[in-house]
Amino acid sequence: MNTATSPTAAPANLQTLLGEDKPPRWWQRASLWIGLVALLLAAGGLVYWQEQKGAKAAPAYVTTPLAKGNITLTVSANGTLQPTRSVNIGSELSGTIKRVLVDVNDRVKAGQVLVELDASKFRDQVTRSRAALAAAQAAQAQSAATTQETRAALARFEEVAKLSGGKVPSASELDSARAALDRAVAAEDSARANVAVARATLSTDETNLSKASIRSPIDGVVLSRSVEPGNAVAASLQAVTLFSVAENLAQLELNASVDEADVGAVAVGQSASFTVSAYPTRRFPATIQRVAFGATTTNNVVTYVTTLKVDNADLTLRPGMTAVATIVATERKDVLLVPNTALRFSPMGGAPATGGSAQSGGILSKMMPRPPRGGSRVTRADNRPPGARQIWVLQEGQPVTLSVTSGISDGRLTEVSGEGLEPGLLVITDQRSSGAGA
Repeated sequence: MNTATSPTAAPANLQTLLGEDKPPRWWQRASLWIGLVALLLAAGGLVYWQEQKGAKAAPAYVTTPLAKGNITLTVSANGTLQPTRSVNIGSELSGTIKRVLVDVNDRVKAGQVLVELDASKFRDQVTRSRAALAAAQAAQAQSAATTQETRAALARFEEVAKLSGGKVPSASELDSARAALDRAVAAEDSARANVAVARATLSTDETNLSKASIRSPIDGVVLSRSVEPGNAVAASLQAVTLFSVAENLAQLELNASVDEADVGAVAVGQSASFTVSAYPTRRFPATIQRVAFGATTTNNVVTYVTTLKVDNADLTLRPGMTAVATIVATERKDVLLVPNTALRFSPMGGAPATGGSAQSGGILSKMMPRPPRGGSRVTRADNRPPGARQIWVLQEGQPVTLSVTSGISDGRLTEVSGEGLEPGLLVITDQRSSGAGA
């Protein structure tokens, strides 16, 4: 069977046969595109790796916003609560305790009998003194009668001598009469003095008899008692304390020992508060009443006794309690505050030491030698006036220094002031690597 072939179909078949052996053009090669894709992936991976490495190497700063607030400078001191006035009652006499009429915590009035001594000996002394006074008074009366008699005798002698013209009595008799009168007057004066002595002795013995009943000198509360019936009191050996009486427990004093480093910030009239072990969660108010000028030295530690006035109307506090007082020395309101860590912060890794932009991290800067960081900071600190400090703030992601003047500190926050400070400024408190997290 013969097949007819058209003229147009023959060249197409020829091209098809020839195209199978002809090589493709360069942009049509698959290997080229695969290589380009691989190269782009490698370049992207390198760029990503470098960015990650740079991000991990870049420091991360911990910041806190600068804010206004109130700050208080306090002084701590330990002390003991004492009554505003207390009296130790003792005995001026030696003897035996007969009765004890009050006990601890009893309320007493001024003049109330607390203790009675055995008064039999004192009553006998009073009786003897009264008898001695009576005898002295009798002797005085006898002397007065003798004086009157001798004065009358001398008057008769002088009258006789006047009437006789001096013939009788003799001159020696007149002299004897005058001497007798002088002796009688002297004896009367001595008797009068003996009466005064006897009267004083009686008064002393009566006073001792009254002191055999020991009375309270003030209104108050009995804090302590150290005597029992039958005890012997020897007042001549030492001052014997039988009772301790506090005048008013509604008002107490806290005698706190303030360290010499803090006493300059303490003044009369400042407010304070304190706690005691019996009520650890309650703070009691107080006011400074006196700051002693005299120092107390204990184990080479110098302190000054500061007296605080305490209101104890509810009688919660008791004398002798140990207290820990917090004295409000200085208080500032609505001032700029920064954490103390911000004043101690210094960036690592060559951050700039003055205000401005951060140093570039170029190769030249890394090759240039730098002065020791510690020495440079000491020099700046020595040249700064008292109270001058510096803080680091974060501006456009870079740390910048600001000069500030520090005020009071409560141990956690510090008052600062200076140019360029405003609330909301990010103050750097710490530095970490980004890999460690912010």
